[in-house]
Amino acid sequence: MAGENVEATFLEISIDHLWMRPGGAASLGFHLMHLAGSTDRLLTYARGEGLSSAQLAALAKEQSVGAPPPSVADLLTAWRVTLDRALTQIASTPEASLIEPRRVGRAQLPSTVLGLLFHAAEHAQRHVGQIVTTAKIVRGSTVLQHVQEWRRP
Repeated sequence: MAGENVEATFLEISIDHLWMRPGGAASLGFHLMHLAGSTDRLLTYARGEGLSSAQLAALAKEQSVGAPPPSVADLLTAWRVTLDRALTQIASTPEASLIEPRRVGRAQLPSTVLGLLFHAAEHAQRHVGQIVTTAKIVRGSTVLQHVQEWRRP
């Protein structure tokens, strides 16, 4: 569902919409970048691995996108690749491993394989919901701006 909802939402998103922060909320670009990055990180921990330098760099980029910012196409490609890898990993995770302990992050917080897989799905749905809602807001603000310009004498 997360894949389908993201694809449908980003059909009509321009680069201007991608980085808008309506009311100071996080941008669509941030949510899509974080969706891919956080899913990848949670599944890395579920495999019992630590984060790579590339994953740590991606995490830092989520906080400071830089210039030029990634395009809609680049962010969607990263999400699709992450989602495909996630679904493959989940499908191949042995049932017997689900209660195996795992450690998360620098603080080495306790979890299990199942806890991390569940959290990855739950976290993804949260950001997909924010993407869908924020997309409606930024599209609406663009329409409102055009109406206001049209009404000016």
